[in-house]
Amino acid sequence: MNLILETFPYVLLIFVRFTSFFIMAPIFSIKGVPNQFKIGLGVFIAFIAFTSISAEVPISLDSFYILLIIKELAIGLSLGFTAALVLYTIQIAGAFIDFQMGFSIASVMDPQTGSQVPIIGHFKYMLATLFLLTVNGHHLMLDGVMRSIHVFPVESIAFAVGIEDVAQFITHLFIEMFLIALQIALPIVGALFLIDIALGILAKTVPQLNIFAVGLPLKIFVGFILLLVSMPIFFYLLHILFENIIVSMAELISLLGGA
Repeated sequence: MNLILETFPYVLLIFVRFTSFFIMAPIFSIKGVPNQFKIGLGVFIAFIAFTSISAEVPISLDSFYILLIIKELAIGLSLGFTAALVLYTIQIAGAFIDFQMGFSIASVMDPQTGSQVPIIGHFKYMLATLFLLTVNGHHLMLDGVMRSIHVFPVESIAFAVGIEDVAQFITHLFIEMFLIALQIALPIVGALFLIDIALGILAKTVPQLNIFAVGLPLKIFVGFILLLVSMPIFFYLLHILFENIIVSMAELISLLGGA
């Protein structure tokens, strides 16, 4: 009985960290994944993670324990948000391409967030999600959360940094996200921009030609050809992007834990 009372507080805190991570993290936060599965997976991983830590100091179920639960909820959400934010770079790059191809007036429903997203952005995001599953990226994300328990133990309540340092980290992550999105979209956006210049010159030299009737199908056709040609570059940048997910999660937990 005493063993259960000593084990339960630790397992519950680990469970809160993992389940809150599932709320925001890519793949795990998809609405198609049943909540019962997420809860069951969180309980299973919590028991496994508990066996890897040294629970020397017992945790009491008092008012201080509520603060620990809130702290674990914040850590799990921040880790999941960091992973999701880096992967949303794909949708931003797709939005750039959609605007240049003329698809910005159309959108599709994203089953993960329930919101309207760009067509090309959603297509690239689905490719990125499948590639993430192929390279076992979901295992790496779970491993990152597992390592966070050793860097920032569940029984610790004090954060090593202030709000300013976390805000600076998120700001730097936003800047890096937009730079990678620009690298993904730049070849296609640049080529389509040159087509716009050529169509503008053609409209001036041949006024009788209906540029609007010719230009839109031409840009869509060239855009799809460029999407096909740029696939190897896209998957190479995806590899870099997935590395940034793991690195960003490690940097955030090291920042919070002071490791």
